[in-house]
Amino acid sequence: MNRAEQALRELHEMDVLAAGSSPVHALCPAAKFFTTVLYIVLVVSFGKYDLAGLVPMALFPVLLFQCSGIPMGTCFHKLRFMLPLVLTVGLFNPFFDRAPYLMLGGLTVSGGVVSMVTLLLKGTLCLTASFLLMATTRIDALCAALRKLHVPGRFLTLLLLTYRYVGVLTEEAAVMSDAYALRAPGQRGVHHRAWGPFLGQLLLRSMDRAEELYAAMRLRGYHSHFHYALAAPCTVRDAAYLIVCAAAFLLLRFVPVSELLGGLLVR
Repeated sequence: MNRAEQALRELHEMDVLAAGSSPVHALCPAAKFFTTVLYIVLVVSFGKYDLAGLVPMALFPVLLFQCSGIPMGTCFHKLRFMLPLVLTVGLFNPFFDRAPYLMLGGLTVSGGVVSMVTLLLKGTLCLTASFLLMATTRIDALCAALRKLHVPGRFLTLLLLTYRYVGVLTEEAAVMSDAYALRAPGQRGVHHRAWGPFLGQLLLRSMDRAEELYAAMRLRGYHSHFHYALAAPCTVRDAAYLIVCAAAFLLLRFVPVSELLGGLLVR
């Protein structure tokens, strides 16, 4: 199995996760969307040295993992290519910010190290929350909920078709990779001299498949408007979920919970 086929399989696995059955899956997509957006905004708003205040925000994804039945390892496996990028962003902070910030058992920790860890935790929490939204919500249900909130239909159609048919591009790349491997046995990957023709051929094949897909959509009644799935109505349970989560996020953001708990433990 080449990398393109593996990516196609992982994309299908996301659809399988989103079609699961759990209390989190049953929530209204709009409630989950607003909760995730609010969570990401508040996580990003923490100061670069406020690591102690940021740590309690990890309770939200941990509880969602437990309630949705999705293994935490699956999340980090899917995000294995994004997390190193998050680490790279703050990798040079310890070199630029060497001022002592705190003492841990006689060891001096600089502000750059604290800011690097804080940035890494921020990125991890934001990516995890986004993953949980996509892993517990079908893309058509999410688009239907956003359309009900008067998000432009053209934007949602573009989002939905891109998500649905990125597999077509991946499938073409997998077929071409297999064909190249058969013509170049023993060679790992595509040789750099063949990158240009390979990408050009992939573009042409993808355009041909796109024309076929568009013709099939027109034959089935598509006329510049996509009929989204029926949006699930928001119930009292969904409103309670949104209100409770928002209140908890605001409490963790503006109240030093870690300091209060530390003071109680010292006593």
